Amino acid sequence: AYELLVESGWPGLITDVEFGGQGLPRVLNAAFTEYMVSANMAFALYPGLSLGAYEAIALHGTDEQKQVYLPKLSSGAWTGTMNLTEPHCGTDLGLLRSKAVPGDDGSYRITGTKIFISAGEHDLTDNIVHLVLARIEGAPEGTKGISLFIVPKILPENGEANGVSCGSIEKKMGIHGNATCVMNYEGAQGWLLGEENGGLKAMFTFMNEARLAVGLQGLAVSEVAYQNAAAYARERLQGRSISGVKEPDRAADPIIVHPDIRRILMNGRAFNEAARALIMWTSLKASLAIYSEDEKERQRASDHMALITPVIKGVLTDTGFANTVAAQQIFGGSGYIVETGMEQFVRDARIAMIYEGTNGIQALDLVGRKLPHKGGRAMMGLFGEIDGFLRGNEDNEALSPFTGPLKAARDDLEKATGWLMSNALAKPDNAGAASTDYMHLTGLVILGFMWGLMAKTAQDKLNEGAEDKAYFENKLITGRYFMQRILPETGAHLARISAGARSMMALPADAF
Repeated sequence: AYELLVESGWPGLITDVEFGGQGLPRVLNAAFTEYMVSANMAFALYPGLSLGAYEAIALHGTDEQKQVYLPKLSSGAWTGTMNLTEPHCGTDLGLLRSKAVPGDDGSYRITGTKIFISAGEHDLTDNIVHLVLARIEGAPEGTKGISLFIVPKILPENGEANGVSCGSIEKKMGIHGNATCVMNYEGAQGWLLGEENGGLKAMFTFMNEARLAVGLQGLAVSEVAYQNAAAYARERLQGRSISGVKEPDRAADPIIVHPDIRRILMNGRAFNEAARALIMWTSLKASLAIYSEDEKERQRASDHMALITPVIKGVLTDTGFANTVAAQQIFGGSGYIVETGMEQFVRDARIAMIYEGTNGIQALDLVGRKLPHKGGRAMMGLFGEIDGFLRGNEDNEALSPFTGPLKAARDDLEKATGWLMSNALAKPDNAGAASTDYMHLTGLVILGFMWGLMAKTAQDKLNEGAEDKAYFENKLITGRYFMQRILPETGAHLARISAGARSMMALPADAF
């Protein structure tokens, strides 16, 4: 399968033509990646991580490093990894112990142990390019003394094995097809990537790419679980419709006639379509942030990426997992049996809420860093885009089922933002207590905005006499469901945010 992927040119879809890639838009890669993850999430991690390594080297590497590594990563001839976590430190990377000793030839000798390294060891390719965080001897303690190194499994200049080995492969709940490894570095030869002590800055190029990809995983598994559940619900006969027999010639009606089955399916479908639009919209912004010739447009796109990245990672994986579990429920007892495949979707989806920064960390990053950055410029930009859409369609009565709920949800987000600005600085626990609700409130508003944009397009197409009338009508039906039954959850999030941290933090620690 991997050989076919490489032969078909998929790993180089968006990489630079100079290094053998196709240089196509990121939107196209996002669409392709969703298909690949839905088909096999564990397999998709191999090319996904390689793309992250490519991006980091392309942005921070020397010309020589680019010439050595980028063509191989672009083609898929080599794969890439990122090595952050150590046995004693996960989120708090300032505690890492891996060390780098300078050599006489300009390289470094890397020593240490990394854990939970996806795609750390395999035989799909001849070489694996590890990006490793380590501390150069004498560097400052904490995150300010961390550097990033390129540490290949096989040394490119002579084909000899480097001092890196896989200590073990983890036995995991899901993504069994991906080798999650303990990696041991024993004087392995590595080369500095980016600036000395600037490792986190360079690694976050990789991390931000990975967090968007993980958000897409949440969508992709939610989608494949939905498709399987919908097919089963159309075929499975059980009971009769409470509103009257629907298929009198059969022993029972298909379970898709039951409102609670419809609730599960509509929740999944309405989320998936909006989340897909958000992924595509953000992929377009990513291209604008890099390639736009308009400086202000690049700034707006960069602001969007900074604000939306933790929302995509946190909201799409939380909700994607919930949808996957709900889709499994439609199968009843059969969903708990391995043969149906639903339990694998559940097991695979669970990791997306954990790796590349747990979702709790994403929420704290949003509230503590992204929201106040540059005086809240990114959030004001988001409000500006939503307000522009609402103003432009305030006289469109046919669109009112979308603009009305979107305006109410947008106002909930503005109230929550104001509450945080007034209450979080004096009592930081208020920010921590509000963070997850604020992340999901933001996500709901953005997904509602996506539905507003899609509904406007669908209505315009119907007014123009589009041939695929049923497609656009079904789009509007699904969107109205989101607006009526999912978007109102913003009110509950606002209420919890406004309650503050007091009841959350009141119980003594030893009472737990």
